Amino acid sequence: MLGTARRPLRTLGQPPHETASEPLRPAQVGSRPPESPREGAAVSSVDTFGSKGTLDVGGNSYEIFRLSAVEGLERLPYSLKILAENLLRTEDGANITADHVRALADWDPDAQPSTEIQFTPGRVIMQDFTGVPCVVDLATMREAVEELGGDPTRINPLAPAEMVIDHSVQIDVAGTTEAFERNVEFEYERNHERYQFLRWGQTAFDDFKVVPPGTGIVHQVNIEYLARTVMTREVDGVLRAYPDTCVGTDSHTTMVNGLGVLGWGVGGIEAEAAMLGQPVSMLIPRVVGFKLTGEIPAGVTATDVVLTITQMLRQHGAVGKFVEFYGSGVGQVPLANRATIGNMSPEFGSTAAIFPIDDVTIDYLRLTGRSEDQLALVEAYAKEQGLWLDPSSDDYVEPTFSEYMELDLSTVVPSIAGPKRPQDRIELTHAKAAFARDLPNYASDVVDSVDEAEIESFPASDSPSTHDQVRRTVPVTDSQGREFELFHGAVAIASITSCTNTSNPSVMLAAALLAKNAVDKGLVSKPWVKTSMAPGSQVVTNYYEKAGLWPYLEKLGFHLVGYGCTTCIGNSGPLDEKVSEAVQENDLAVVSVLSGNRNFEGRINPDVKMNYLASPPLVIAYALAGTMEFDFDADPLGRDEDGKPIFLKDIWPTPEEVQATIESSIDRKMFEKDYADVFTGDDRWRALETPEGSTFSWDTESTYVRRPPYFEGMGAEPAPVEDITGARVLAKLGDSVTTDHISPAGAIKPDSPAGKYLAEHGIARRDFNSYGSRRGNHEVMIRGTFANIRLKNLLLDGVEGGFTHNFVTGEQDTIYDAAQDYAEQGTPLVVLGGKEYGSGSSRDWAAKGTALLGVKAVITESFERIHRSNLIGMGVLPLQFPAGESVDSLGLDGTETFDIAGITALNDGETPETLKVTATKDDGSTVEFDAVVRIDTPGEADYYRNGGILQYVLRSLVD
Repeated sequence: MLGTARRPLRTLGQPPHETASEPLRPAQVGSRPPESPREGAAVSSVDTFGSKGTLDVGGNSYEIFRLSAVEGLERLPYSLKILAENLLRTEDGANITADHVRALADWDPDAQPSTEIQFTPGRVIMQDFTGVPCVVDLATMREAVEELGGDPTRINPLAPAEMVIDHSVQIDVAGTTEAFERNVEFEYERNHERYQFLRWGQTAFDDFKVVPPGTGIVHQVNIEYLARTVMTREVDGVLRAYPDTCVGTDSHTTMVNGLGVLGWGVGGIEAEAAMLGQPVSMLIPRVVGFKLTGEIPAGVTATDVVLTITQMLRQHGAVGKFVEFYGSGVGQVPLANRATIGNMSPEFGSTAAIFPIDDVTIDYLRLTGRSEDQLALVEAYAKEQGLWLDPSSDDYVEPTFSEYMELDLSTVVPSIAGPKRPQDRIELTHAKAAFARDLPNYASDVVDSVDEAEIESFPASDSPSTHDQVRRTVPVTDSQGREFELFHGAVAIASITSCTNTSNPSVMLAAALLAKNAVDKGLVSKPWVKTSMAPGSQVVTNYYEKAGLWPYLEKLGFHLVGYGCTTCIGNSGPLDEKVSEAVQENDLAVVSVLSGNRNFEGRINPDVKMNYLASPPLVIAYALAGTMEFDFDADPLGRDEDGKPIFLKDIWPTPEEVQATIESSIDRKMFEKDYADVFTGDDRWRALETPEGSTFSWDTESTYVRRPPYFEGMGAEPAPVEDITGARVLAKLGDSVTTDHISPAGAIKPDSPAGKYLAEHGIARRDFNSYGSRRGNHEVMIRGTFANIRLKNLLLDGVEGGFTHNFVTGEQDTIYDAAQDYAEQGTPLVVLGGKEYGSGSSRDWAAKGTALLGVKAVITESFERIHRSNLIGMGVLPLQFPAGESVDSLGLDGTETFDIAGITALNDGETPETLKVTATKDDGSTVEFDAVVRIDTPGEADYYRNGGILQYVLRSLVD
């Protein structure tokens, strides 16, 4: 097993426009789920402040590190107290010192992040799309260690690592009672090789557990079962208690913040290092105190609240910061709502969005089946450490925050968000007009006639009619023989999906009750709408059945299609063949409405241009309406037997109905039963043949799992860092290019480089599966990098998709094929970008694919979140234009060749603040500027110097 690493790596919360994400060092948990304590992980041997003590709870004695031992920590926000305890517990006099603890005790809430500390999260959680490459790389590292003369079995997770397989189910079949079984069959057929590989990993690696397919969505399983809130571990024969902390390979890991657990999403690259015991370097972040007051009014859902908070924090600026909810109103926020808010942290840009531990936390832990001993420990530990929230207590001290915000929940109104960003909130009463405003951006035959000012100024009932410009209709007879007309704004997909909302009984039961009321009044979903229901865990199915509500959902087409992340991740499955043909042939701007957290362009379905986030009951409402050109206040959903119009308000359930249904249909036994044997899986999972051995036997013919090339030719010592000369621009990109634009995702098109590769390897088109399912094959993934159908490479005029100008041939080419031509000539590549480059999901392949295409540097106006760090982790240099400068202001058009000088200073142990960049145009003239080097810590310099994080870890094992 590994020991601790030699020095800290990584950073978090650096410049004001970024937050990074962290790996972790070993930690072990007890309680639930059961785990066997590990030996050999490093533990603290220094206790400068005398904080080590004992806490007795229910006859058990626990070793703890008391925050009260250090003056100044009592005034900190909850989230920073978690960091302080972490430092006290892991102080070793080298990586973690007393000065680190003092830095937190002396924290200046008004200062910009500048103080570096070390942080040791307790565990790693993964989903299968991002987790499979982690296991692939770990398997490859075992072989590479052996080749360098080391022991391959030293490659083992030292932090408990749990994977939930939830991203592989696709909605091929919908609108039928057979949908679930059929989709599961398809899932196993497509992913047989991957699942065999994961079963091997579960047996080959210590402290690696897999929750099989068909169980639930990773974040819901995390809050309902895996999260501990307070962890325990045996150290030198003593049982130690400490706060639960985690990092995950999905950006929405922050959902666990609702349970008082400090955690956030990282890329797969960081997760691998985390599991291998790498220490963390981070900057103490600013903390936004968000005060909640009032109560949610009738007709408003938790989804409406979170969309409002998302918009507020995006406008305020939360990137790189912790957000912490406080005040007397917090106690009125149900745990499910807290989790919903925490889940959306990536959408408003914060690293975490956390709620302290209180009575609501304990009640939820009890409901979801945690033991009474665990509940007693959580409460006693939180109160002992000043982590318990009780604003009414005489001892309560309101924390000091860097920034303050407040929301009166009574002011929240029903909302949706779209058509392409989660922060673009639209009040439901303005949705029809907002659609008319945005439609011209997606439909060339529609004239822009509505502006933002109009939307704000007129009541919904007075909104200008868009009938003439929207209702260009196309007759369709679908594959079932149903006849109807399609048009711009037709709702092609209505999907209740995603971890954000399917974890929340208040919105899920509101949707089911709305379905019942709609069915009772004779309403039906429109025939062109692909409807689906993908709960976040089997518990949802149980309470639907107990409440007797499934039949009503099914009558509207919302049948169970699977337990997993479906539409939200791009696994919406194909539209009806005839609908798809009509949309493509007539360039119709049809829409999706989903209860998810992401609606970026090209993410949901290749046929759908506009995507809207909405609460589960509103998803059903839009399925009934069938169009975005709809005013729910003024337009009836249908008429009753007497011809009386039926409006949304007539079928919307009351808060009292929803609460009564929650109380009568949800109980602790449901959670205990569903999670009693969670790692075992169904008959299909247990029947999989599992390879044996400490190293994996790669199948050279596999198109799912292949040995990646990261360590080929790698020596025991890194080669000197070299400057970049004669680089060509592979892509010139604008603002807000997300990792969804960069990383391969969704369906694989037959005429794409990835599709051609699969066809050349004998894979039939129907078996292409998705990019996500093939993340373990670098050959597929590199071909899909920068291949998003909505990517706009400004080297070309008016062209969308994964294309570029190939300066070798002088012609338009796919990005992949052009990169191969450059590689043959030995030409390095750069990518130019604008603001917030790399926002979006924590996707390792956005960085891996960039590196494998031959990109040596990315130059942007600003980076966001994990992507900058991932680029360094893959040996790609992140640079920023000088403050106030951009591609346009410098007069760069992307036809230049680039020389980047000065990075060789890293060979002498120095990280330069800026590098000289010289862009030479075709006529020989040059543009020179000093680019800011975004290698922000000594640890990141070590990564880059070694060619990447995995290479650094590998070399540390054979020293």
